[in-house]
Amino acid sequence: MRVRSAPLDAALDWLGCATFRLALDDLVVMLDAYVDRVPGAPGLGWTADDIPAADWILIGHSHFDHLWGAERIAANTGARVVGSYETVRVLADTGVPARQLVPVAGGERVRLSPHVVAAVYPSQHSCVWAQRAFPGADTVCLGDLGLDYQAQQARLGELGAWLASLGPAVLDHLRSSDQHARGDGGALVYVLETPAGRLLYQDTSGAWTPVLRELRPDVAILAAAGRGNFDGDPIQGTLAQFVAREAAVLRPRRVVLSHHDDWLPGFSTATDIEPVRTELARRLPRCELAELDYLDGYEVFAGLV
Repeated sequence: MRVRSAPLDAALDWLGCATFRLALDDLVVMLDAYVDRVPGAPGLGWTADDIPAADWILIGHSHFDHLWGAERIAANTGARVVGSYETVRVLADTGVPARQLVPVAGGERVRLSPHVVAAVYPSQHSCVWAQRAFPGADTVCLGDLGLDYQAQQARLGELGAWLASLGPAVLDHLRSSDQHARGDGGALVYVLETPAGRLLYQDTSGAWTPVLRELRPDVAILAAAGRGNFDGDPIQGTLAQFVAREAAVLRPRRVVLSHHDDWLPGFSTATDIEPVRTELARRLPRCELAELDYLDGYEVFAGLV
């Protein structure tokens, strides 16, 4: 059900990778929690301990580049954390009190304030097992279809060993951020229903189209990194085509990208936005692509009411 529009300040700050801080009037919602960076990676120069205030933290999945830092933000601010049962297990092991943890699997509606609800939906993770270094936005990727779970896990093991070979700074970062998550915990997407509109948040390039096609957000934060996952199979084409196809399913009026900076040099790459812009204009010509820099304070619903 679409929420009736009403005045609301909705300022969105990108903190790098797939982490955002959303201020809805006086309600502060963190979208993921990964703020710390390996030395030399672009970013704010912050750690999770530098986040001054948060009421809620919504975690898309349990990998370190999304979850690490939530334990410190929760401890420092008292924020409640919404995430998969694996996310909640990891955070409980770090000492986050049970009263601050809200386990979800998809289908829940979590009230964040009297006027804001986060609806939770099950999703897909990107096919991270299908690559090493991230492909460019216009790089055509083919094949890797029909791999069973065991084959994918074997490739993930090879990827982990390769990441550890990227140098001592990366290895130290991986060790520091290792919270012993058992995989991604089940990727989730969130739709924040607010008086000003509906905001979809996604933190990995996975599209489960039977779920997405009915959501119809006004604004969609979509991950643009790695090999996209379309209904369980790796995209046969480019990352730019994946983002545009996913947007065509959702049909938002505005798209904001996530996970598209060079957050782990040697593995990630800064996504070239132009191929994404071109494909989005071709598939969904009335949809605006908003480009955010760090700490923009972007008024996410501005001009849509």
